[in-house]
Amino acid sequence: MENFQKNASRPGYEYLVAFMLGKVVQDLTVTFCDRFIDKKSRTHDQMVQAARSNPQNVAEGYTAESLKSYIFLTGVAHGSNEELTKDYQDFLRQRTLPIWEKTDPRVRVFRGFRVGWISPTALNTPSLSTDAEDAANFLLTLCQMEGFLLAKLAASLKKKHETEGGFTEKLYRKRKEFRGF
Repeated sequence: MENFQKNASRPGYEYLVAFMLGKVVQDLTVTFCDRFIDKKSRTHDQMVQAARSNPQNVAEGYTAESLKSYIFLTGVAHGSNEELTKDYQDFLRQRTLPIWEKTDPRVRVFRGFRVGWISPTALNTPSLSTDAEDAANFLLTLCQMEGFLLAKLAASLKKKHETEGGFTEKLYRKRKEFRGF
């Protein structure tokens, strides 16, 4: 897997763990919703859309010209991930199923998952349990991991903006250089 990732030609954002994990959450959420949520319900559609919004906004932000846009879209992705996190918590609560603590050995196993590309089009997406409690807690754990990664990405982008400036500032500096100031 390591060699494949280094030799593959893909946009830079596809190497971000936040993007890759977001794609895994997106794919597993579709499976989860098809399995456990009525396809005609608004909840089904909203969960699938929130899961989709996360990696799509990371990709869009990465390719935006301005760092400000990237920071903003990372925030949108983080918000969508938080919405999805709450949906999994609601699913468990409404069915009187337990939300496993961070210290639960099953959660520790979930947190050991590391995402990566295994082919030009596939991530090492794990299989989703057919048990609703297991599946929801697994996805809840992945969403919490994703929230942490998105917060770190946003913080690093803000730091970059602080040290390097934004798109407008860079354009102004180039203009000044051109004029000889």
